[in-house]
Amino acid sequence: MIIELGHFALILALMVALVQSTLPLWGAHRSDARLMALAAPAALMQLGLVAVAFAVLTWAFVASDFSLAVVTSNSHTDKPLLYKISGVWGNHEGSLLLWVLILSAYGAAVAVWGGNLPERLRARVLAVQGMIGVAFLLFMLLTSNPFWRLVTPPLNGEDLNALLQDPGLAFHPPFLYLGYVGLSMAFSFAVAALIEGRVDAAWGRWVRPWTLAAWIFLTIGIGLGSWWAYYELGWGGFWFWDPVENASFMPWLLAIALLHSSIVVEKRESLKSWTILLAIMAFGFSLIGTFIVRSGVITSVAGR
Repeated sequence: MIIELGHFALILALMVALVQSTLPLWGAHRSDARLMALAAPAALMQLGLVAVAFAVLTWAFVASDFSLAVVTSNSHTDKPLLYKISGVWGNHEGSLLLWVLILSAYGAAVAVWGGNLPERLRARVLAVQGMIGVAFLLFMLLTSNPFWRLVTPPLNGEDLNALLQDPGLAFHPPFLYLGYVGLSMAFSFAVAALIEGRVDAAWGRWVRPWTLAAWIFLTIGIGLGSWWAYYELGWGGFWFWDPVENASFMPWLLAIALLHSSIVVEKRESLKSWTILLAIMAFGFSLIGTFIVRSGVITSVAGR
């Protein structure tokens, strides 16, 4: 019954994201305050529903519910609690759910603390965030559903990759994803600005804190990955050529450029087109990094 609740919450989250991505955008186009006002509660509702799904999956790992395929493949009854919990995102399906949870949390943050934004811009930013949520929720539900059940559950699981059972790797992915997904806010602000045809000093001031937060989280994530690689793999130099780890370095560099460029927009109102391009490219490289990490196209030294 609890597992069905998680799956149902994801379906409801998709429906809410569809509302968030369409009606407020149409309301901004038509100057309809009632439709624009739907953006904030939809973002908060989406966060609540995805949080329920994530909590259900976490419970399944902690309780060793091997009726779920993802738990069977990535957990074991004798595993310490920390690695049972980190097993939630130590796999393709669970990491996508974490991605969507963080995405909805950023949208909810704009809904709660974005009261200083113009009504139209706020509605459009949240609508773009909703579109991203729709894409990821659809992909997850259709191809990578973490709540897929096994017909005959085994008595025990296959356990998580031994290299991933480490404190550095337990906290590394969440921080990395906080950085990856944080750049979606810069992307949403950029797309909203393109729709409005307005990029000015105020826009640069609004987008800068989100970019700074994403860059800080990416820095922490890359630092934790480096620390783990140093003491776990040795200093043979192989890690520096690991494509999975280096995939996170590209959006980090673009985030630095975007951060400085947004300051120029705020102070001098120049480099506007360049800042918009950097915002789109930074999130684009975050998507590429996420794809490389979880698609299996390229294998990491850690076997992720």
